[in-house]
Amino acid sequence: MKRIAPLFLIALTCAIIVTPLWAATNSTSASSDRSPGSGVAGAVSTVTGMAISPLLGTGAYGAYQYFTTKDEEARAKLPWYAQWSFFGPALLLVGLVAAKDSLGAVVPPGWKKPLDVLETIENKASGLVAAGAVVPFTMAAVSKMIVADVTPVADPATPGLAMLHFGAIDFSWLLNILTVPFGIAVFAVVWMASHAINVLILLSPWGAIDAALKGARTALLGLITLTATINPWVSAALSIVVIIVAWLVAGWSFRLMIFGSAFSWDFFTLRRCRFKVAPNDNKLFTGGNLPEVPVRTYGRLHKTETGLTFTFKPWLVLPAKTVNVSAERMVVGRGLFLSTMIHAENETYFLLPPRYRGHEEELTSTYGLGPVRPAGLRKAWSAMRELFGGSAAKTQMV
Repeated sequence: MKRIAPLFLIALTCAIIVTPLWAATNSTSASSDRSPGSGVAGAVSTVTGMAISPLLGTGAYGAYQYFTTKDEEARAKLPWYAQWSFFGPALLLVGLVAAKDSLGAVVPPGWKKPLDVLETIENKASGLVAAGAVVPFTMAAVSKMIVADVTPVADPATPGLAMLHFGAIDFSWLLNILTVPFGIAVFAVVWMASHAINVLILLSPWGAIDAALKGARTALLGLITLTATINPWVSAALSIVVIIVAWLVAGWSFRLMIFGSAFSWDFFTLRRCRFKVAPNDNKLFTGGNLPEVPVRTYGRLHKTETGLTFTFKPWLVLPAKTVNVSAERMVVGRGLFLSTMIHAENETYFLLPPRYRGHEEELTSTYGLGPVRPAGLRKAWSAMRELFGGSAAKTQMV
């Protein structure tokens, strides 16, 4: 079964890629379709593509609008994201990020990690810009297209109210009340799933894994763009599949987004230098082994008379939940960038944001845990030193 699974995955991937292209090559109406439905399909693909990679998608979309507009006066009236002053630097920054990813596969993780943090912050900033400006522009244009197509034009020969030329009234603002929030919601769901890749790169210690994750995301964006140029309906169908998948993993993506935000803030602001462990009620994230709690859930760890409890709010706003945690045989593992709280046989119960770096002993004393031990890259480095005769200390579970 294990041998068949990779072959099945490869076949499924090829089918997903080949089927839309095959359908597009058999379409005869894509190039001549100027109906509002075609505009809606193109808008869905545009919003999905920008959500997958906001900076690249917004910059490329702006450049496309600029270069397909031949009249200079019309170019001057294009939105700000379709001007050289925006899409030129945006695409240049995309190229620098691509160069960083190419070199990152061969450099030590400690050299690349600060750049990954900066890219995560950039992805959040460009996502906010796209959601707040570019997506509403796109959906508003679709609304105007629909209204212009369906609004009846009065016949001058018809007496009465028909002489008022209702076709001259713009009702697109009314349609925007529905289309713009819908577009922003679609963007948010897909963006969270895409942004999860940036956070996974923060957690990954190897540049090769980072390159693979980025390559998969770029390939998906390229496939949506390619099919959009051939047949907007095929691209829209592929985009809907992406939206559905993003919706299904929205909870996982949301937790990763919150974790990435805390990681980036702590790392970029050197918060560990001014952080102090509280006597009780410390904020952290769950690992993948705490029973009844999803991985990377943000909450507070309390010490009670009977042990430890972890309190959290699903989606940060729903009613709080509390679970009991056994402190027996639990230790703090000190990592190079991220420390953890490990229980029993290397079961990670909690992930500690970078603010806890250098404060592991205080946390151990606060909750009465076992001695601090190396973890992650630090553990691997200790094993290497020990293998080659170094003085790395041997650690044991207590």
